[in-house]
Amino acid sequence: MMFDFLRSSPTAYLKRAATLLEEAQMARIEHQAAAEHHSALARMYAERVRRLESELYRPQQPAGAETPKVSEERPQPQLYSLDAGRRAGATSAS
Repeated sequence: MMFDFLRSSPTAYLKRAATLLEEAQMARIEHQAAAEHHSALARMYAERVRRLESELYRPQQPAGAETPKVSEERPQPQLYSLDAGRRAGATSAS
């Protein structure tokens, strides 16, 4: 009688299995949400790479070429740095 707690009951195993199933389902939902978040970040960074590459590799105008009118100019996108000590818009070449 003293060691009755060591005997496993059939319902204890089923309760434990149900708990493990619920934990696994919650983990799946959490990982799906994280995967959606990372997918959105990947798309965002792909777009950022495209924009930055177009800025870096855009053909430069010759020195004597006519400059476009102000109304025709496209506004320059703001460049952001992850380093808080750098100015906004500063590039690594600065």
